[in-house]
Amino acid sequence: MKRYLFFILLSFQGLLAQVQFETKVSKTTLGLNERLRVDFAMNIDGDNFNEPSFDGFKVIAGPSQQVSQSWINGRSSFEKIYSYYLIPNQKGNLTIKSATIEYNGQVYKTSPVKITVTNAIEQPKDPSDASISAEDNLHLIAEISKTNPYVNEPITVVYKLYFSNNIGIGGNFRELSKPKYNDFWSQNIDVKQLMVEESTFKGQPYRYIVLKKVVLYPQKSGKLKIEPLALEINVQLPSNRRDIFGRQLITEEVKSVSAGSKTISVKALPEAGKPDNFSGAVGTFDFKVTPSKTNLKNGESLDLVVSVAGKGNMKLFTLPKPVVPNALEMYDPVHNEDVNTSLAGMSGKIKDSYTIIPQYRGNYPIKPLQFSYFDLSTGKYKTISSPQIVINMLDGPTPVDSVTTAGSGKNKIAVSEQFQSVKLKTDLVPMASQDFLGSKLFYILLLLPFLLVPLIILIRNKKEAMDGDVVGNRIRRNNKLAKKYLSQAKKQFNNKELFYIALEKAMHNFLKAKLNIETSEMSKANIKEILLSKEANAEVVNDFIALTENCEVARYAPSSNATIQNDYDKAVSIISDLEKQI
Repeated sequence: MKRYLFFILLSFQGLLAQVQFETKVSKTTLGLNERLRVDFAMNIDGDNFNEPSFDGFKVIAGPSQQVSQSWINGRSSFEKIYSYYLIPNQKGNLTIKSATIEYNGQVYKTSPVKITVTNAIEQPKDPSDASISAEDNLHLIAEISKTNPYVNEPITVVYKLYFSNNIGIGGNFRELSKPKYNDFWSQNIDVKQLMVEESTFKGQPYRYIVLKKVVLYPQKSGKLKIEPLALEINVQLPSNRRDIFGRQLITEEVKSVSAGSKTISVKALPEAGKPDNFSGAVGTFDFKVTPSKTNLKNGESLDLVVSVAGKGNMKLFTLPKPVVPNALEMYDPVHNEDVNTSLAGMSGKIKDSYTIIPQYRGNYPIKPLQFSYFDLSTGKYKTISSPQIVINMLDGPTPVDSVTTAGSGKNKIAVSEQFQSVKLKTDLVPMASQDFLGSKLFYILLLLPFLLVPLIILIRNKKEAMDGDVVGNRIRRNNKLAKKYLSQAKKQFNNKELFYIALEKAMHNFLKAKLNIETSEMSKANIKEILLSKEANAEVVNDFIALTENCEVARYAPSSNATIQNDYDKAVSIISDLEKQI
């Protein structure tokens, strides 16, 4: 009997030794933008399969189950596989933990597998990776119009997604990283509709989609870097399997692609021949100084318009300011821009309108103005001069009349009234002194502590209530910050960059106070959605978003005092309107 039990136990141990359950991975070292295939394979038909938590990874596909069974030389062969596709969320050393199954009342575990995640790579290629077919047929390209421009010369960046005829792509694209344009003035060009077009890539027929267009104006010379655009895309790939009708089955995977970083070599504008009045204009322009009229009557005014029209960095330079005689009173200009931005760059017209009022009768010349710019077509500086303008005041007072009027005797002070006699004798009455004890002040000071007790209790209770109101305290703190930054912005009218930084902070802190949101939640789309949900006027909301975007642009673009004052007044108006609406 013991002998039979020994053989049964030995056979059972042999059966246990035959159970195989292990973790197989496509690679043990991968980039942050690569995917990892993980297979949990077993040679028995186990039950209650439990996957690990996959900490540090995102599951983009799976589980998928494959079962195969065969007979070879009278022996049975069985395999069941649970497959997953993962993408890492972080760099470093990660671990695929143990999965479990049950078989004949026993629990089996796989051994943990260590994975090393490195920096993202531009074109990962690994023959063992199941996504290799997508790697060779899907490319994200940043096409740059010029890699060695001058400072303030426009260049275009067009992001195209090329894909071969062998694969298909889904319509949902998720941005993993947005391109950054440090030291560039940038303007996005709207892509209203994604259109599939035919082309070639590396000599092969491809299709492509234009995803993003942007116009860049470099603001300094040297090597400037454009950070890459990275996307996550659903890709349809043909498989080696077919359905019952013989048709090829299509599988869908999530693919990460990157355009890669780009370096632009920016040339400085030449110093040779640079005019003293050059303010940074680059392009092709026409310059005019136009008065609304030159002959005026007493009490009339004129508008003097200084304008530049053409193609170039229209928003990134300042217009010359006219110099007028002292007899002409000139007010700060009203700045106006009619500028369009396309892939060719900015074009249109900008102008400053000055209101001028003559004070006296006479003829007053306004000196010619000069506008200089760098012509990209010739590579030289050009200067345009306006003609001299003479303002004729036909009637009214003359400077001599004004002096005579000011010196007339109408307002003369009589000599007899200039000095009054000093009284040497006075009728002063001595004041009677009163004892402090028993006076009104004595009783007020006596009763004051008793009157202050309830007031102190009231103040303490109010303070405790305010201290316990965490949300209210945060709102009040943000309101104070908004007022602080708005006042600081007003103090920085003469410092453009500090003004727009303070103005942007004031706008953001106002929203944080009113909407009870954090800085991390302040995306344009989220702000717009929240404000509209609180029944804020759509036009005011759009003005708010446009002004905050303009703060970033205006920090790098020249701005007049009139423009800064206009932006400040606009911020006050927008905050006032939103205060009433939400």
